[in-house]
Amino acid sequence: MQLSHRQKVVLSTVLVLLVVALMLVFAEGTIRIRQWVKYGYFGQIGDLWSVDHETGLRVLEANASTRTISVNSLGFRGPPLHQPKAAGQLRLAFLGASTTFCAEVSSDELAWPHLVTEAIKSGTPGVAVDYVNGAVPGYTVQSSLRNLRESIAPLEPDAIIIYHATNDLSRETRSLAEKQGIYRADMADEMSWLTEYSLLWYLVEKNLRIKGAQRDADAVRQRLEFSPSELGSQFRNELTQLVTEAKQVSTVVALVTFSHQIRPGQPPGKQLEAAGSALYYMPFMSPSGLLDAFVRYNQIITEVARETGVLLIEGESLIPGDSEHFNDTVHFRDAGSRVMARRVSDALLQFTGFQELVVAKRTSN
Repeated sequence: MQLSHRQKVVLSTVLVLLVVALMLVFAEGTIRIRQWVKYGYFGQIGDLWSVDHETGLRVLEANASTRTISVNSLGFRGPPLHQPKAAGQLRLAFLGASTTFCAEVSSDELAWPHLVTEAIKSGTPGVAVDYVNGAVPGYTVQSSLRNLRESIAPLEPDAIIIYHATNDLSRETRSLAEKQGIYRADMADEMSWLTEYSLLWYLVEKNLRIKGAQRDADAVRQRLEFSPSELGSQFRNELTQLVTEAKQVSTVVALVTFSHQIRPGQPPGKQLEAAGSALYYMPFMSPSGLLDAFVRYNQIITEVARETGVLLIEGESLIPGDSEHFNDTVHFRDAGSRVMARRVSDALLQFTGFQELVVAKRTSN
């Protein structure tokens, strides 16, 4: 039977659409396999958590796992944690967000809280050491305060290590940008509905946004106007409150200054590349503005540590600002996580208050 011209057009259109659909399915499958090979899960990292309606906090799904991430029965990334805590047990707790959760490293054993714990075990023979990674992506200092009260304090940690900055900075600068009319609250993390179902589309859309933010930053369009000295008032107050309550829970509390890939002295193109993910969340910033803001937040961390009398762990620039150590502006790869762990564990082991804690644990055995 000979087809009419109209039927040929319809058939050709259907065949083209079918081919396109098959190509998209193939691309989606390829991206998900690549995601599994690189990170150990097929979907998105957000599949590992939900929102607790009582506290309003993101919480990890107990016993959830991917090839690279394991959540224990208490809902924390890392190995099982035995309750009640045994006499003489030295327990570390880490409070933070995605930069402490470490989804970008290749295994649980390479997340820097785990590496810190292993180093402490090696440096304190005769003492049993375990840890709780209380970090969840998206947390701010305020989130960690609620997390401390609800979930961490009942575990009786002996030392609490706090690592925060970028999410609080993003929240504050978004508010300032909104007041200056260069940002709207409904723009925050506003992705199309298709990103909920397609990892391919999510990555395409996110990368386009990062490239757009880098392009706008390079063109110096609608930059946020601010004085670094005026930043961080809320961050300071909430961090002080978190440290104060942490001191009521643990013998040792440490504040860690914040590391990032973007550095002074980098060529402009490298700065723009290193700032990419930060510009995604703060598209109104410039690389120089980000540098000034991170310096200010680290200054506040330093001042809060001194004012509250807790251990300050500096050396944020010890982690080289390159793509070998950083996955993006602030998240570590394996190499960066190792350096981060060394700076934290070395500082703890050299701290008199921590050494006294170790002696007390040995005595109680």
